Parts: sequence; structure tokens; C-alpha cells
Amino acid sequence: MKLLHPGEVIDGFEIEECVHAGGMAHIYKVGYAPAADGTRREPEFSMAMKIPRMTAGDGAENIISFEIEHQIMPTLTGPYVPRFVAAGDLSRIPYLVMEYVQGQTLQHWLDRGEPLAPDEIARLGAAMAKAAHSLHRQNVCHLDLKPANVLIRPNGEALLLDFGLSCHAHYPDLLAEELRKAVGSPIWIAPEQVVGVRGDPRSDVFALGVMLYQLTTGEAPFGEPASAGGMRQRLWMDPVPPRKRRPDVPEWLQEVILRCLAPVAAERYPSAAHLAFDLTHTQDIRITERGRRTQGTGFAVHFKRWLRAAGMQYQPSPLPSQQIEQVPIVMVAVPYKDVSDATLYSLREAVSRSLGIRPGARLTCVTVIGTGDTNATESHKSETSVHRWHLARLQQWAQPLDLSDHQTSFHVLESGDVADALVKYAEGNQVSMIILGAATHGLQMQRFVATVPIKVAMEAPCTVILVKPNLPFEQLAAA
Repeated sequence: MKLLHPGEVIDGFEIEECVHAGGMAHIYKVGYAPAADGTRREPEFSMAMKIPRMTAGDGAENIISFEIEHQIMPTLTGPYVPRFVAAGDLSRIPYLVMEYVQGQTLQHWLDRGEPLAPDEIARLGAAMAKAAHSLHRQNVCHLDLKPANVLIRPNGEALLLDFGLSCHAHYPDLLAEELRKAVGSPIWIAPEQVVGVRGDPRSDVFALGVMLYQLTTGEAPFGEPASAGGMRQRLWMDPVPPRKRRPDVPEWLQEVILRCLAPVAAERYPSAAHLAFDLTHTQDIRITERGRRTQGTGFAVHFKRWLRAAGMQYQPSPLPSQQIEQVPIVMVAVPYKDVSDATLYSLREAVSRSLGIRPGARLTCVTVIGTGDTNATESHKSETSVHRWHLARLQQWAQPLDLSDHQTSFHVLESGDVADALVKYAEGNQVSMIILGAATHGLQMQRFVATVPIKVAMEAPCTVILVKPNLPFEQLAAA
């Protein structure tokens, strides 16, 4: 379609200016056109119109990808995607009108040409991972995450753009039906996408790992392959360790990046929420040989992977929402005072049951202390010592649990409002399930006094399990 000029009107939207002319679409800032009586409706937010390029030389991918975005965009909600406004009739004038968001794409940080501090890389990575997790919870895999498609808002949150190559589990996958080749951007495409598998949220985790590698080293981990054979190499190849390219890279950052870039999806982070958690709590990252290495993987390992990849049969993925529900972040709130042995025992039993049926789930143990809250034995200690004491206590509480297959972290929060602190922690860390003790007050009292468990259950963004204290050996002793 020809380039539109300011003042032109399409279905009640007036073109203001062209803000992007890409290979697949033109993006215009638009407003509402004046009505017949000269009045003009003011939009609630700035708007942009996307119109696909459909010239004789453009491939079928352009119109197919626009059809996909046309069907997916109206279904997406949340702060990590532009708000949908309107869509044009595909048979007449194809267009999408959506929110126009101010900010810098991730490409801005890459174009600066100077190394970023690890903390800034972690901040950007966590923002992207939270946005990707929000998509996956809506059964959408982006499948084309790259610096140009990630916008960083002024408040630091990430906004994802361009859903033309995406896959929605509840809608027909037009790209898979129409094309029999790998679809995606060569630098960021995941190994399973190379062989035609679409719909695995861990493909987006791989793309996030590529961008983290770029932010860290300034290089693409697998170069810029121009052929299908070049892209297939990532089915068995590992990239050069970031610490070899940049010796000052901390081990925790390399651990995160290389885990995202594992050739087999099952060896990556099980969900983008787990990635966001690690990048938000870098002190809790478990360092393995992967994070310490400074030399590339040997030929023998690559050869074994090549043999495996030659006969590999990728299986279709389950619904993204189901897949991430199988590996939740489980939070247990452990009180530190006025708590009985029965409550501590029952909380541990509930955690054990929850983790036992969810291999790969992550456990975060949290306790909330009051602002400046110290007891008689702690009055002479510094604030740091108080936190250390509570951390040691949390770790001691968790010792009887079998956590060999679960990443675990411990956090001491300080707040005058326990319920509010727990809810905000759950919101900020994509917690899927909160386990806490039920109130020991009588039901009559709870009608007049909102207890911490009741407040958390009412306001939490996830499932809440209230555990009734029960200590079996007390009953045995009584008998």
C-alpha cells in the first residue's frame, strides 16, 4: 500500500505522521477525524495505525503475519502489550489501531556501543521476562522477540510489539498451515523453531537469552546465519561463553544466559517467570560449571548433540498456560513470632505436598518482620544481623524438606503491614501459589477483624492455600 500523508482519513482515523516505514508494515500516529459538525473526539491515549506492505514484490509472509496479528491483538490484555483500539476489514483496507507508547526499544541500548553494568542488564532482562510471562499466561507465544520488538517504558517496564509471527493456542496457526519452513528472525530464533515447532514458551526464553548475550558482550551468540543450515547449528552448538568475550562478566550472569541458550528446551528455564525471579534476586542464583567456564564446549559434546539432533522428533507443546502452571513459583509465608510448632509443621507438610507433584517448581520462603522489630535477644544486634538471624531460621525450617529438584530462596521482608508485604512480593515475583497458616482466631472474631490470611486471600494475584495447624504426634502423646 502506498505511503499515506498527514490529513488522510481511514474509517474515522486521521493520519498525523509516519513514525516507521519497515519492510513489512508502515506505522502512523493517528487521531480521531473531525465529525460532520466539526467536533473532534479526544482519544484516551495516543494511538498508532499499522498498515501492512502488500506490493507485488512482498512475500506471502507479510499478509499472513498481519492476519495473525489481526486475530491475536484484540485478545491480549495487561500492561505489557499496547491497548487495542480497532481493526480494518482485511478484504478492504487492512489496518490495526493500537496504543502508541513512548519509550526506547532495546536496540537503543545495543546501539550505544558501550558495555552495560550487570545490574542494568539484569533489570532489563527481568522486565522482558515478566512481559513474556504475561503473554504465556494468556496462551500466546511471541516467537519473534528481538531488540526492535521490545519497548522499555520510562518507568522501566517492558512492552512487547509485533505479534505477526506469534502463536495463540486457541486459534489456528496460519503460519504453520501456510508455510513449511522455519519462521523467525535468524539471530534470535530458537532451535525447535528451526525444525518447525511453534507454541513452546521456552522458545521465547531462548530469544531472551540471545538478547541478554547481546547486551552483555555486544555480539550475537550464533552470529547472523543467512541459511537454514546456519540456523540449524544451534541445535547442537553452544555459544562462546560471555566470560571469554568479557572477563568482568559475573558468574551469575553467565549462568543465566547460558541456561536460556540451552539447545534442548527442557534444559532452559521452565518459564519466563523463573528467569525473571533469578534476574531480580541475583544473589540466589545457583552457580554451576556453566557459569564458571571460560572455554567453549568441546567437539565431542557437540558431535553427540549433532547425532541426537539428526534423529530428533520434537513433540507438540501443551498449552502455554498449562505448561507454566506445572512449574509454578511457590511462596510460603513463615511467621516468626506467636507461632506454634503445629503451624510450622503443617506449613512444611503443605509445601512438601505441593512441590512433590510439581517437579521443577521453585520455592521461595518468606518471613515479614515489623519495621525496626527486634526481640530481647536481638536488641543489641545490627539490622543486618537481625536479617541474618531470620534467614538462618527460615533455612533451618526448610531443612527437612526434599529440595534437591527445586531451586529455593529465602527472603526477609520488613514492613508494618504483613499482608500488604506478602501480596506485593507475590505480585512482583510472578508467584503462582501462596501457602500460609490459617488464622487461629475464632470465626466470630474474623467477622470484625481482618486477619493477615484473610487479607492475603482477598488481595493476592494468585492461588492461596490456608493451612490449618495440625500436629499428629500431639494427638499420639495425648493418647
